Amino acid sequence: MGEDIPSSHFCEQDFERFSKRLHEETGLLRRWFSEQRFIDEWPRGGFELEAWLVDSRCRPVPVNESFLHLSDNPLVVPELAKFNVELNGDPQRLSGGALNAIETGLAETWRHSCQIATQLDASLQMIGILPTVREHELTLANMSSTERFRALNEQVFRRRKGLPLALDIHGIESLRTTHRDVMLEAAATSFQIHFQVSMANAVRFYNAAQILSAPMVAVSANSPYLFGKALWDETRIPLFEQSVAVERCGVGRDNNIVDRVSFGFGYAKESLLECFEENLAYYPVLLPVVLGDVSDKLAYVRLHNGTIWRWNRPLIGFDNGVPHLRIEHRVVPAGPTVIDCVANAALFFGLVQAMGSAVTAPESQLQFEDCRANFYGAARYGLQSRPKWLRGKTICMAELLLEELLPLAQSGLEALQISASDISRYLGVIEQRVRRRQNGAVWQRAYVKRHGADMQQLASAYMERQHNGEPVHEWSV
Repeated sequence: MGEDIPSSHFCEQDFERFSKRLHEETGLLRRWFSEQRFIDEWPRGGFELEAWLVDSRCRPVPVNESFLHLSDNPLVVPELAKFNVELNGDPQRLSGGALNAIETGLAETWRHSCQIATQLDASLQMIGILPTVREHELTLANMSSTERFRALNEQVFRRRKGLPLALDIHGIESLRTTHRDVMLEAAATSFQIHFQVSMANAVRFYNAAQILSAPMVAVSANSPYLFGKALWDETRIPLFEQSVAVERCGVGRDNNIVDRVSFGFGYAKESLLECFEENLAYYPVLLPVVLGDVSDKLAYVRLHNGTIWRWNRPLIGFDNGVPHLRIEHRVVPAGPTVIDCVANAALFFGLVQAMGSAVTAPESQLQFEDCRANFYGAARYGLQSRPKWLRGKTICMAELLLEELLPLAQSGLEALQISASDISRYLGVIEQRVRRRQNGAVWQRAYVKRHGADMQQLASAYMERQHNGEPVHEWSV
């Protein structure tokens, strides 16, 4: 959710001032793209992992303030709800043993965080949607104590003119409810993958990330239940889109109409600047914080971009004052285990590298409308979905992964000079997950089919297997 802000209350002058400076900084960014100011170096990768704090009954427990105080770790930060935290890792140059280094770092942070949680009679759980969370727990009383989150809630409902949010999801069962704050979003936790790119390959890599969103969400799905209802394999996708539904943002590029959480307008064409131009043209300012004068830190551009949640979001960062571009891939849920998370990241890095470097641009072989439909179909049906793939071929998702995408990911990781042992370890996890047709969502559904729809029992069984550390394809029902 980004850094905190000094105040959650704004006046009309704040919006005017912010908009003026956002225009100026977007002009500065336009010049940076023209001058090719961004770092051009070997790709780097990183992650953000959101997790739940739960009690002995696997119910969410709102103790993140005490948890963060005891943790005293800059890599562990608050999330929207008091029962969520975010674990980060240091970015790694994607070569050699980088994937092992990512796993080692995440595993150590996870172990230490689990130890801290026990001091509060709590545990940590990484799962897209916690099966035991109940709607009445998703209230402002359980919102983390930061001004940014309060401001987000106030401004969402200011733009909605006080109208409640409507949640309407149709899957195996249907769920309809209304909610009067943004805390529904706290029920959706993810493993966000970051891939730093150069200007030269940014467009191709970004478009590849869009195309690959369908297989990535299918293979990693881990959110089949919400409020006791069996919905999509990755219910997190419609939940997040509907839980911050500020307004329709108008007609944009290619005559598409999108919300603040969406799959976007279309493929990038000339540069990632197009996304930031869209931010300026089509998305009203949500958090008009006074950030000082316009500067080469792009504070206004970056804050505004942080209130627009594309499933693949371009980001601007800085290394010793020099700007870089990276892609934040947001479609993957948290969990089920550390090695599953790193395997998901390995698959993404390898696929984007290979697809983004292909002689023929894949986006020329798949209409964006089909790319988007593939994504939502994969979120709903997971490994059983049937995407319309490149050159018009329709194929079962599991077959696509085994026959085309895993070999492609291997070639991409080899091009990145990732060690052979790392490639074998992490892509091996993905291969077995697909061959056994068991990701987190499939395991949860199978467990409920055998033992009944007791969400506490499901969450407890999940927790036990998670802390054993074995990848989800090895979990027993």
